[in-house]
Amino acid sequence: MKIVIVGGVAGGASCAARLRRLDENAEILMVERGPYVSYANCGLPYHIGGVIEEEAKLLVASERTFREQFAIDVRTNCEAVSIDPKAKTIDLRDVVTGDIVKEPYDKLVLSPGAKSIRPPLPGIDLPGIFEVRTVPDARMIREWIERGTAYLTGMNSYSGIQMMRPKLRAVVVGGGFIGLETAENLVHRGFEVTLVEMSDQVMGPLDPEFARLVGGHLELNGMKLALGDGVAGFRQLENGSLEVDTQSGKAYPADVVIVALGVKPDTDLAKTADLEIGERGGIRTDDQMRTSDPDIFAVGDAIEVRDFMTDEWSLIALAGPANRHGRIAADVIAGRDSRFRGTQGTSICGLFDAAVAWTGIS
Repeated sequence: MKIVIVGGVAGGASCAARLRRLDENAEILMVERGPYVSYANCGLPYHIGGVIEEEAKLLVASERTFREQFAIDVRTNCEAVSIDPKAKTIDLRDVVTGDIVKEPYDKLVLSPGAKSIRPPLPGIDLPGIFEVRTVPDARMIREWIERGTAYLTGMNSYSGIQMMRPKLRAVVVGGGFIGLETAENLVHRGFEVTLVEMSDQVMGPLDPEFARLVGGHLELNGMKLALGDGVAGFRQLENGSLEVDTQSGKAYPADVVIVALGVKPDTDLAKTADLEIGERGGIRTDDQMRTSDPDIFAVGDAIEVRDFMTDEWSLIALAGPANRHGRIAADVIAGRDSRFRGTQGTSICGLFDAAVAWTGIS
């Protein structure tokens, strides 16, 4: 039996490793469009802040690990572009060369994750504006900070008189998990950080009373909050720095901007196979991770899951459930009767010397 797994981070990597433990004879191919597999994307803000100094510490396993320890064929920089469910083939494109090959499968597991929400705002593609989703994203942010804009490098470069480096300024757009964790880490790096959030509170799932406590804690630790004000666009100034314009008419100067407006399920590949997409925009699966095609499974941030308190469909973009989905899909492919019992989206976030958490219906 040949199993092709699309996506090599949480759900995909867990599925591949579990499958090999259950079936030593299966032919397993795992493809990942990025350069790395099995990395800790939850640690990316802390790598930006220097808490996790070495990039290698984000990497749980490598291509070599999967090949040598699990006998799994892993292809990085390999993007799945379309599925033919009748022929049971998938087209794979080499990101570097552009070459496309067609791979047959007996069972297919989709773990494409979720896309960062990046609205078409004026200037959003200017240099110095980043998102935090992959290891290369974190690397680019660190390199930008360390290299600096023309403004930063010019002010404190040695030219006969050593000048003081100016205060670094960052604007983080979005007050959810990634936005807040990245903002905290930029504060630790010495940045003057302004957090812009369209809602009137940070951490949307929290009750307003608790959200106000979190906001006050952030301000006590040096973060500036601009709540109830959405971003209208971005501009680059003559000295190379940026300016973030808001809908209320305010402008916030920045040397680096982080856009963290949340994520949405990546369903592009699933749509090429005409798989059912749910009302919340995720791939619809049953409790054994099967899609509307019985030979195609889906796991992780791209799928809708049942909230086991309300039995309603929900989107839960967390590594814990994704890993569980991957193991269940592997069990079912190997002939076991495993089932996903739902989730309640329990989440926790460390901010300075406090922890913010919630569970259940928000």
